[in-house]
Amino acid sequence: MRIGLLGGSFNPAHEGHIQLARKALASLKLDQVWLMVSPGNPLKPRKGMAPFSRRLATAQALADGRRIIATDIEQKLGQRYTVRTVAMLRQRFPQCRFVWLMGADGLAQFSRWRSWWRLAQMVPIAVLPRPGSIIPALKGRASSVLRHHRRDGRAASLLLEKGSGPGWTFLSAPQNDISSTTLRQKGLFCPSVDQE
Repeated sequence: MRIGLLGGSFNPAHEGHIQLARKALASLKLDQVWLMVSPGNPLKPRKGMAPFSRRLATAQALADGRRIIATDIEQKLGQRYTVRTVAMLRQRFPQCRFVWLMGADGLAQFSRWRSWWRLAQMVPIAVLPRPGSIIPALKGRASSVLRHHRRDGRAASLLLEKGSGPGWTFLSAPQNDISSTTLRQKGLFCPSVDQE
């Protein structure tokens, strides 16, 4: 199976996540995309973060349960760092080929992730555009270090072929400016159960 891993806080999950998942399914010829709800992102403050169960519920409400699956696997594995999660998934599911999915905003800060270079060696990475993030992503440290491993987006599905080695690509997609932060700021999602 070819599986896209879309990790995040999902505080809350929104249509932009599903748009990204659908684009990845088609462009990368994936069997599934897993929305991996993080038990706690080390790079994000705890203040304003909804309880894990609420964030998981928002992802489950948008997932179809067949090709797009919301999962608490990272919490069950007891992991908060993507590099460890991916290593464990590869060990537990050796028959699967994984690809890490992220928005351009994620690539812009990718070099701040724990063992990001090791993660880039473990799984291919597919990046989707986000408004205002493409230039910072392409000028960032991670894309500079990984520049020789960049693949053409038109042949993105080849990233998951056996023996293709490390690689990453930008997928062409419409830019959606919806964000979890904006939804919270507009009062469309209240992280605290007490405030509901």
